[in-house]
Amino acid sequence: MARGKLRIHLGAAPGVGKTYAMLSEAHRRVGRGTDCVVGFVEHHGRPRTEVMLHGLEQVPRRELEYRGGVFPEMDLDAVLARRPQVALVDELAHTNVPGSRNAKRWQDVEELLAAGIDVVSTVNIQHLESLGDVVESITGVRQQETVPDEVVRRADQVELVDMTPEALRRRMAHGNIYQPDKVDAALSNYFRPGNLTALRELALLWVADRVDAHLTQYRSEHRVSAIWGSRERIVVGLTGGPEGRTLIRRGARLAEKGAGGEVLAVYIARSDGLTSASPKELALQRTLVEDLGGTFHHVVGDDIPAALLAFARGANATQIVLGSSRRKTWQYVFGPGVGATVARESGPDLDVHIVTHDEVAKGRGLPVARGARLGHSRRVWGWIAGVAGPPLLAVLLNTVDLGLANDMLLFLALTVAAALLGGLLPALASAAVGSLLLNYFYTPPLHRWTIADPKNIVAIVIFVAVGVAVASVVDLAARRTHQAARLRAESEILAFLAGNVLRGETGLEDLLERVRETFGMESAALLERAGDVEPWTCAGRVGRGRPVERPDQADVDIPVGDHMALALTGRVLPAEDRRVLAAFAAQAAVVLDRRRLQEEADRARTLAEGNRIRTALLAAVSHDLRTPLAGIKAAVTSLRSEDVEWSEEDRAELLEGIEEGADRLDHLVGNLLDMSRLQTGTVTPLIREIDLDEVVPMALGGVPEGSAGLDVPETLPMVAVDPGLLERAVANLVENAVKYSPPGAPVLVAASALADRVEVRVVDRGPGVPDEAKERIFEPFQRHGDAPRGAGVGLGLAVARGFAEAMGGTLNAEDTPGGGLTMVLTLRAAGARPELQPAAEPERQAS
Repeated sequence: MARGKLRIHLGAAPGVGKTYAMLSEAHRRVGRGTDCVVGFVEHHGRPRTEVMLHGLEQVPRRELEYRGGVFPEMDLDAVLARRPQVALVDELAHTNVPGSRNAKRWQDVEELLAAGIDVVSTVNIQHLESLGDVVESITGVRQQETVPDEVVRRADQVELVDMTPEALRRRMAHGNIYQPDKVDAALSNYFRPGNLTALRELALLWVADRVDAHLTQYRSEHRVSAIWGSRERIVVGLTGGPEGRTLIRRGARLAEKGAGGEVLAVYIARSDGLTSASPKELALQRTLVEDLGGTFHHVVGDDIPAALLAFARGANATQIVLGSSRRKTWQYVFGPGVGATVARESGPDLDVHIVTHDEVAKGRGLPVARGARLGHSRRVWGWIAGVAGPPLLAVLLNTVDLGLANDMLLFLALTVAAALLGGLLPALASAAVGSLLLNYFYTPPLHRWTIADPKNIVAIVIFVAVGVAVASVVDLAARRTHQAARLRAESEILAFLAGNVLRGETGLEDLLERVRETFGMESAALLERAGDVEPWTCAGRVGRGRPVERPDQADVDIPVGDHMALALTGRVLPAEDRRVLAAFAAQAAVVLDRRRLQEEADRARTLAEGNRIRTALLAAVSHDLRTPLAGIKAAVTSLRSEDVEWSEEDRAELLEGIEEGADRLDHLVGNLLDMSRLQTGTVTPLIREIDLDEVVPMALGGVPEGSAGLDVPETLPMVAVDPGLLERAVANLVENAVKYSPPGAPVLVAASALADRVEVRVVDRGPGVPDEAKERIFEPFQRHGDAPRGAGVGLGLAVARGFAEAMGGTLNAEDTPGGGLTMVLTLRAAGARPELQPAAEPERQAS
């Protein structure tokens, strides 16, 4: 079914005439004979609009109860059942009453379009998702009902319903838009000339951009001329802060002003994993970027301005959007900031936009070292050494006089010890306490908090600086150790994961279980969908957490391509864990693809095997089965001929030929049926204990007398077999051996006992089979050497091996000493274990 076409009447504000224009279009179509119905049109008490509804078929609305009230909504099922050519659906951005099938009316429209129904709808410019911020700044009103830009952008036609602000205000004053009691308030607030002018400009620019896009597409398709001007690519730099959503929307608006614009949101994380970004906020911003048609990128780099510029140049970007710094004034001592550095180093090929937002200058926490990396016990001992150590040392030094220089060295040593144990804060505490004690007890004037000699001031400052420096080195070493340990753990996980996946040792559920265990989550699931508007389905899930049907329901979700995501529940993971998780997600997608490819390969292999069997069967039917039939028919035709008088000898010879042909045909058909049973797995042996001398002699009845000899001792133990299957297997082996044995060299069928097994050996003196062909002769429809076509279809040995394995035995080919081939049929003796152990067999001699 072809998808329906969507036509949208776009307006700058309420009252410009969108609904009136839509109804006028409906009357024109009805006049041309088009089946057009009103799915939902709201005239808002406007007389002229209400008059336009006359003469149009209206589908009855559905009434829904909500919070004690009754609200009319479009009856989607009724419109689908009516199946008109065109349906009129007003207010595309409308939010449906809870209890409706879809949350938004544009989703109802999508269902109508999917059903092949053309739709004519209306929407105002302020309801587009990407313009929410700018409309709020113009009118002071935040639009709660929005429609994704992509829905409007995908419309087949967008018609701008335009009206000057002055004309719109006159319509408002005449009571053609709102009720008279609301006119003055509307004209003083939302419908001010400035507001209407700005909204009109937004609508005109949006439609102009869409016209440019269509014109570019037309020129490209018809090769009118080369297209000049580069495509706008907007790189939005994110910090993980709340201002990111404002920057993304700003970037989306910039991209829409150029034909084919593209938004690339990028978050740059430091390689040491220290970041103040919120993983949850980044996930929300990534979702917003994707909803606006852009892409999200995660880049690692220690020099953030350089990494951002490198990414922008690598993506051929034309503009960069950054937010004003959240740092306070005093924090600029650390540098000019990312925005200023990027603007200075961007060069003439990149435009940099610095966007203001609500978080400007509110402060941004700088990444600091966490003492937890040193361990709890080390920090406790560090604080003991830093706080209690200096007073104890002062007590000891008061008993001896070592001089100020030695006293300071001892206090410095104590500060270094506190730094080595507890890091920066205990070292600062030790330096502070130690410097006060040195000042009070050991620097003139004694027992006073003053310093007479300026040299002692320098000494104390150096003392504090050394303590802080040592503490910083210790803290840096602890962070690097933590980072190295984490990276080593990540590399071990990834190496183990990659090895298992490459060797094919990990299934999808096993991989998901390892993800869940590695990150301590409650559940892990791999979700996928066929397209952007298709529902999500679960390809694999482990754990006992709450079921997740969509990625946004999970605590952590990692996208894999456009239509797959790894979703985990249990807790929110830090940003550094998401790097490894992304590798797991990619490997999960690889495992899923490999599993499906393997399933397809198995199906293809089964089909190929079936085709090979069918081809061989057709070949057998075309020749081997037709030969005995042709002989039988010729003999019968000769006997029924009235033109020839046949003698008794001739008649007997013809009847004998008929009998031989029938026997041969019966044998071939029997082998074909047996092979079919083996291929379909319907052979069910009836195992019972029996003596070989009761079965094997019966298998020799189908060969000429004297062509086979028998040596089956009566002392052999009984065997656990299916007598019928055993007889057929031995008969096929004997017939095959007789076929290849030279004249005067009868086939020998001998049996012997070996441990818990009994062997039946069929020995011939024919040409034999080379070692490389010994296994191939057991395949269906295989003939060895130059066997004539009339010698059979090549199923006898395949059927014999199939029957032997069905009874728990084996069938193998060996060379006959002195020349020839020996078929060794190994059977399980009565009372022996079901599993045969053919290993370590002694050398056997033919009887």
